[in-house]
Amino acid sequence: MSSVTNSTGSFFNRSLAQMADLRVGIERTRAQIATGRKFERGSQDPAGAAQLRSVARREALAAVEGENAARLGQDLGAAATEVDAVTALLQRARELAVQAANTPIGERGRQAIAFELEQLSQELFTRANGTSLTGEPLFAGQSSGQAFTQDAAGTVTYVGTPESGAVPVAPGTAIERGLPGNEVFEFNLNGAPSSAFAVLGGLVTALQGGAPDPMAAANAAIEGIDAALDTANRANTILGTRMAWVEQVQQQQGDRSIALAERRSRVGDTDIADAIARLQQSLTALEASQAAFARVSSLTLFDALR
Repeated sequence: MSSVTNSTGSFFNRSLAQMADLRVGIERTRAQIATGRKFERGSQDPAGAAQLRSVARREALAAVEGENAARLGQDLGAAATEVDAVTALLQRARELAVQAANTPIGERGRQAIAFELEQLSQELFTRANGTSLTGEPLFAGQSSGQAFTQDAAGTVTYVGTPESGAVPVAPGTAIERGLPGNEVFEFNLNGAPSSAFAVLGGLVTALQGGAPDPMAAANAAIEGIDAALDTANRANTILGTRMAWVEQVQQQQGDRSIALAERRSRVGDTDIADAIARLQQSLTALEASQAAFARVSSLTLFDALR
């Protein structure tokens, strides 16, 4: 009689525990379907929670890298636009120098050319101190101030840093923000340091009477303008290469974002079809357990021994 009682008690305990587990599982599955998440607390799936934290950290860093790349692309584009304008300006200055060197235009004509060259020099200075959409200097390197200054005598000096600094845009990848002004407007001419400002300024002075032979001075200035054009063209090539690199990085960023989203979904999101199937299975199992328990628990001891 004792063994029967013990067996009955064990049966009741097992049945109640089994049904309790089924109810817990059903509620969890319903919550998964309702929220779209596999688990609400890390304790429910420590390994999955760790993976989601890792994905979240990578997504946060990717967001920063994406912002960096977008801003870098804008800055490089703005710098390239300025250098394009500088190139056009220098080409016009070369046309004027050729005209002054080969055409006997007289003093009035030289004064007119000098005046236009002065305007070009002022525009060149303005372009050299161009800023990004956020107001930061494009050619000052890592300095926050102007790239070039001009004293009372008209001498232009680069006051930025020699390097632009690199911007992280992807894991293990950083791209330089732009080009410092000394690499865009300065160069060596016949073994001596010079600049586009010095060449144009010197030509203006010569045409205004500062040289005994203005035509010869204009002819000599052509070499300096060509050196300035070569420097500007080289700068534009570098900027264009970096812009293409940024575009490639942004494409890769998009691919990584998709991969991270898929991983996050795979680890933390509910497979609705699977969850509904599991819910139905659990409900069926619970219904069967309850029915079996009701039938067995309604039996009397006499019925069990009969």
